[in-house]
Formats: sequence, C-alpha cells, structure tokens
Amino acid sequence: MAQVTPPMTRRMAGVIGDGVFKMLLAAVYIAGAAPLGRLLGVSAWLMVVSGLALLIGGGIEIRYARSRPMRTHTRLMVAYDGGWVLAALAGLLMARQGSGAGGEVWVGYQAAVPVAFAALLAAASPTQTASRVRAEHPAR
Repeated sequence: MAQVTPPMTRRMAGVIGDGVFKMLLAAVYIAGAAPLGRLLGVSAWLMVVSGLALLIGGGIEIRYARSRPMRTHTRLMVAYDGGWVLAALAGLLMARQGSGAGGEVWVGYQAAVPVAFAALLAAASPTQTASRVRAEHPAR
C-alpha cells in the first residue's frame, strides 16, 4: 500500500528549498575548495569536509520534508540559521581584529552543524499521518 504523505505547503516548499540551497552550496564548496579556502584563510580539506556536511544536511532535510512535523523543521532551521549568523559575526570580529581564525570559525561551523541538524531531524518523531499509516499498514 502506498504511503500517505501530507500535501505540499509553502512551509514544506521552504524546507525543500533550504535543503536544495545547502546542496548547491556544498557543490560550490567542494568544486572550489582550493580558491575558496585561500580566500577565507582555511585549508582546502576543511572546505571539502564542510561541503560534504552541507550535502548530507541538505539531503536529509529534503528526505524528511514530508515525514517530519513542520514545527520540528522550523525549530531546527531557526537554530541552525541563528548559529550560522553568530558564527559569521564571530568570524568577522576575529578577522577585523587581525586573527586568521575567522574563516575557520565560519567554515568549521558549516562542517559540524549540518550533520548535527541531520541527526536531530532523522531522530525526530514522524508526523502523525506518516506514523498512523505505518501503524495501520505495517510492512510485510
């Protein structure tokens, strides 16, 4: 029996769009690891790791767009984006003070947090519709 999924909403489209953006940014980070790394003052390997983390985070976000509550997605996205802004501000302040670690703070955030975001999203309880369908029609 086919799984029933909630209809596409604007919020769900936003979640999918956020995941697609992360995956596109990941491709840029990986493809341009060396020049972007030089520009930001980080090693190319950190750019690649960050790109892979964004790829995972974006893919998981898209994968669970229909099966996790929008409230969960929204809370995780707000926390992620809030942390991203704080990491960017910390990196800018460090760079302004002459520290070479500003880029590492910003890119390091993007190397670690998307994986945590994906893990929290995967561990979240499914939407009632998805869990109800599984309960009524268990896999055979």
